[in-house]
Amino acid sequence: MSRILGLDLGEKRIGMAVSDELGLTAQGLETLHRKEKITDIETLNKIIQNYSVQKIVVGLPRNMDGTYGKQAESTKEFAGLLKENRGVEIVFWDERMTSISANKVLIEANISRKKRKGTTDRLAAVIILQGYLDSLRH
Repeated sequence: MSRILGLDLGEKRIGMAVSDELGLTAQGLETLHRKEKITDIETLNKIIQNYSVQKIVVGLPRNMDGTYGKQAESTKEFAGLLKENRGVEIVFWDERMTSISANKVLIEANISRKKRKGTTDRLAAVIILQGYLDSLRH
């Protein structure tokens, strides 16, 4: 079975997670520090190829009232570039509260604020991807 890549797209960093081959669990990958769109796409293309990714789950930011803001449009645009470039299926997943949940887990684990910065994005990507994987089984 092919793997699924989960992305938490931020302005400065991209949190990443990949599913196991059975599509049961999500494991965090190293956080990508954003540079230029083309460079970010090239880096993601290498990851897609290395893990034989067939589908990408992208966290779509929504306001608490369910509406979409400026960040959602930016996310859709970037995901469109990825799809155009690699031809992989893109699925959007509601990411409300994922960064807050990730931060809460890290605080409870006594991770220092400095170490939380990059880890929050990766954990948010894991939460996004795991939520999607769990939804496939129900």
